[in-house]
Amino acid sequence: MEGRASPLGEPRARPAGAVLYRGPVEPLVFLANFALVLQGPLTTQYLWHRFSADLGYNGTRDRGNCGNHSGDPIMQEVETLTSHWTLYTNVGGFLVGLFSSTLLGAWSDCVGRRPLLVLASFGLLLQALVSIFVVQLQLHVGYFVLGRILCALLGDFSGLLAAGFASVADVSSNRNRTIRMALLEACIGVAGMLASLLGGHWLRAQGYANPFWLALALLIAMTLYAAFCFGETVKEPTRARLFTLRHHRSIVQLYVTPAPEKSRKHLALYSLAIFVVITVHFGAQDILTLYELSTPLCWDSRLIGYGSAAQHLPYLTSLLVLRLLQYCLADTWVAEIGLAFNILGMVVFAFATITPLMFTGYGLLFLSLVTTPVIRAKLSKMVLHSEHGCWKRLLLTLNSSSFPRAPDLPGPEDRGQEEPSEHN
Repeated sequence: MEGRASPLGEPRARPAGAVLYRGPVEPLVFLANFALVLQGPLTTQYLWHRFSADLGYNGTRDRGNCGNHSGDPIMQEVETLTSHWTLYTNVGGFLVGLFSSTLLGAWSDCVGRRPLLVLASFGLLLQALVSIFVVQLQLHVGYFVLGRILCALLGDFSGLLAAGFASVADVSSNRNRTIRMALLEACIGVAGMLASLLGGHWLRAQGYANPFWLALALLIAMTLYAAFCFGETVKEPTRARLFTLRHHRSIVQLYVTPAPEKSRKHLALYSLAIFVVITVHFGAQDILTLYELSTPLCWDSRLIGYGSAAQHLPYLTSLLVLRLLQYCLADTWVAEIGLAFNILGMVVFAFATITPLMFTGYGLLFLSLVTTPVIRAKLSKMVLHSEHGCWKRLLLTLNSSSFPRAPDLPGPEDRGQEEPSEHN
């Protein structure tokens, strides 16, 4: 009843902020992934060419003489510097995101989805702005690490995805939830492919600055959309403390608290499995870009764009094949098939010395994303009903282990039952 005082000790609900119109979350996910994928391969290529210029190396720009530079010590030094700074950037973002993701995920369950969407969008904007300063002013490449840390501190792409999928779960019914989840996955895949193709051709034609400026413009529009156009999906947002260790303690208790309904050993093993799958598959993207730049491939930005676009096809193919396989195979076998194709793709990459073989490896990864939703469903069944909120924060933490961030496809548990949410 309106006007009734809240009981003592109960957090007081606050009205959601005014919006221009109640827009969906799909445009945010599309724009964020477009901007992120547009920057990802370009950053690796920029590091390569920056170190090449500093060391006086220009060997791999001529594909005709690519094989003649396989033992060049200067090229090996360029490879080493590029891989090291890429590692520093990713590790810096992971360590900060490991702490912030649990805080922000639980905080959004109380205060609503819009604050986390705005924070994550602003973090991506800051990262793009720092990258522009590095490219335009030739600043030290260590500022890439600073931009990555700022982005992770404010939620990163994993936080935006978590809020996006949670907002869909807030307003969708059991019947249309799978369609809404599939639409989000399609936004990720289509945006990634378009950004990869555009970035490769644009870099070849006009250099590095303009693609980063486009990413910044998209992220500014995305931040404004999240702040003023996105319709809040949490019905009664409440005030909540952001900085508290209670959320981290709940994740530890998830593994150490005994219960007859769950096996702590299997819970730990499945958590390790999803961590390894996400880290290996998505962590390999920067490594593949570096390999494509060096001998014996010496790809230009156009071919790297095609390769990056092929990497985003599994967002569409895995979703379709997962739905088909679930009608005739058990979920465990679906996960095994996905792992087998993932392994095959990585083996082909390990021995690829020509361009057609590299694209064959990308083709074998078309089922690489069917494993994570199956493991997610098994994890969901192992935790207690009262631990689902903690479990969702755990998944967000595990997803923060990679770059770009890995969302979960709709799992088997999304086919007919709704997970309880903490704000209910």
